[in-house]
Amino acid sequence: MKKLFLLALILTFALKTYAQEASPKEQETDEIIDGLLEKNQSIEDFIKSISKFQFLYLSMNYNNKTYFSGRDIGVNQYNLTPKISYLHSSGIYASVSGIYYSSFNPKWDLTTATFGFGKNFGKQKIFKYNASYSRYFYNNNLNNAYSNVLNAGLSLRNKKRNFNTQLSVSYLFGNENGLQIASTNYALLNIIKTKKTQLDFKSQLSIVAGNQTIESSRTYFNNGFPITVYTTHSTFDLINTQINIPLELNYKSFDFELGYNINFPNALKGESNLKNTDYFNFSMAYLINL
Repeated sequence: MKKLFLLALILTFALKTYAQEASPKEQETDEIIDGLLEKNQSIEDFIKSISKFQFLYLSMNYNNKTYFSGRDIGVNQYNLTPKISYLHSSGIYASVSGIYYSSFNPKWDLTTATFGFGKNFGKQKIFKYNASYSRYFYNNNLNNAYSNVLNAGLSLRNKKRNFNTQLSVSYLFGNENGLQIASTNYALLNIIKTKKTQLDFKSQLSIVAGNQTIESSRTYFNNGFPITVYTTHSTFDLINTQINIPLELNYKSFDFELGYNINFPNALKGESNLKNTDYFNFSMAYLINL
């Protein structure tokens, strides 16, 4: 019995990070900006002096290789992810992002629009919840499985804000329905810190599990003619584990990151000889006070 893993669905499960393996610059919008505000003392002092604020966060991420759910599909290419995000002190956030592949046709594959809400809670504000809706706009002729995502997450960080763990659940729907669970954990080590500049080492571990659709085929002969019967079934399994090792530099309202990423994809039914993959990422961003 030959089992074929549906490539289109593998691509879909990478969409939580805009069709490319997650890097710290592609996490939830509020978490990115919240972290920047915590680390930049001059901005933090400014925020303490006002009751309301709103920001635009402009970012661009470059990955020197492209993998989907940690898997190599045999196309050697880089990708770029531009993104513009909006954050309000009420907890409302929104973002629009896209992804450009150097070798795909069309090169601009996907645009994602997200709207969400997130808030810290508890006595010491160490807990945070967030909920969001994302809409995918494809620029290809494929029969894309999902076009919508509902996401809910809960995170916990320590008092020093140098360790954070987050668990999120995503419901994907469109032509098909799917469920994805992700765990993201990071530890922050401060290397240099001045009033305007901060250099950090921020290691991160991400684990993603979700639905996978397996297509099976069975061939038999009837009156001497071959007949192939196809059947499909869904399974829930670990998809990929990723380690990210980055250096982050914050200078005033600018944010830079250079990272090394390693994927440990889990072989699913129908997959064999699955290898670990790695790539480098570089990102830069700018925070605009509105």
